[in-house]
Amino acid sequence: MTTIGLTVNARSVTASVEPRTHLADFLRDNLDLTGTHLGCEHGVCGACTLLIDDMPARSCITYAVACDGARVTTIEGLDDDEIATELRAAFAREHALQCGYCTPGMLISARDLVLRLAEPDERSVRAGLSGNLCRCTGYVGIVHAVRAVIDQRRKRGMAPIAGGGRQALGPAGAGHATNVAAANFAGPAAKAKTPGEVSDTNAIPDFTPAKLFSDHFMVPYPPNRVFAMLGDVRQVAACLPGASLTAEPTPERVEGTIRVKLGPISADFRGAARVERDLEKLSGRIVGMGRDQRSRSSTQGEIRYHLVAVEQGAATRVELSIGYSLKGMLAQIARDGLVRDLAARLTADFARNLDRHLSGHRPTGAQAGQEDLDGVSLLTGLLRQRVMKAIRRLLRR
Repeated sequence: MTTIGLTVNARSVTASVEPRTHLADFLRDNLDLTGTHLGCEHGVCGACTLLIDDMPARSCITYAVACDGARVTTIEGLDDDEIATELRAAFAREHALQCGYCTPGMLISARDLVLRLAEPDERSVRAGLSGNLCRCTGYVGIVHAVRAVIDQRRKRGMAPIAGGGRQALGPAGAGHATNVAAANFAGPAAKAKTPGEVSDTNAIPDFTPAKLFSDHFMVPYPPNRVFAMLGDVRQVAACLPGASLTAEPTPERVEGTIRVKLGPISADFRGAARVERDLEKLSGRIVGMGRDQRSRSSTQGEIRYHLVAVEQGAATRVELSIGYSLKGMLAQIARDGLVRDLAARLTADFARNLDRHLSGHRPTGAQAGQEDLDGVSLLTGLLRQRVMKAIRRLLRR
């Protein structure tokens, strides 16, 4: 995985991606910017066209790591753009769209023509749009719409911009690589950054979870003591089944692995997490990401916790909000209900181990929570629970 930082629609984004990930897939899958459409995925049809450093580019054949440090603007980022607004109105007026699949890329290419062309010459417009294919319209309405916008803007005294603002030849977004992995493309003469220089790029990014659910558990200890315990990363890892640390933790960051077994599938998610805590509110947040090399599955997760005093402060209710996104082979078998049930069992095991640690009893081995997270045993228990629920429903009838 390679950590990249770029600006997408005027918003700073930091993420870890595989070097082979195309920009279009990164935008759609990681940022939910689905206005960037995928058609041929060979750079031919133009449906994936967007702006990299304000220049039109094919995102289906552009690697995300090559855009490290660049500005990326998708069709969603042009909602308030003056030229795009005029083009959308002209497209509607001239019936320049039908199914709409090519329209986002067509609008972005058309915007470039409006910027560059001095005259609304039909031949120049058709040549400029030749890289954007449309199956529906026959292009007549599209050409009329683009020519109309160019004509109106020139009559209002808006002069063309030579080259559309291009300052140099070369691929859009070139020369922006800032991370160590991308710098390796420059050859052996490239100077690698020191760990201190790349520390900012190693930050764990925020993300929008694909799935969210809540849970809670009780422990018979006061909130301040529980909060202090949750601040000790080593003890927390010891309470979490399948978890182990791979580097010296800090109060803000932890690196480690979580091992999961699900039948014949054994996954070893290696990654890092960012830790945030608020003593006044007795709450915290853990944001992490990990990847299993064997199954080529990756996950991002977020756990928010809030401690509530109960039983006149003698006990604590730990309220949890859990969000996650899972990609790869394991995502094919991780149905929502199954994940929720597995998380519930994991939470129960964690609560039990936390209680043991708070009581001063710190067993080793499997009792300490260091056993693998065995999906088979969890599934067996879940199936047993569901069968019993089904039997109870039948008995009620």
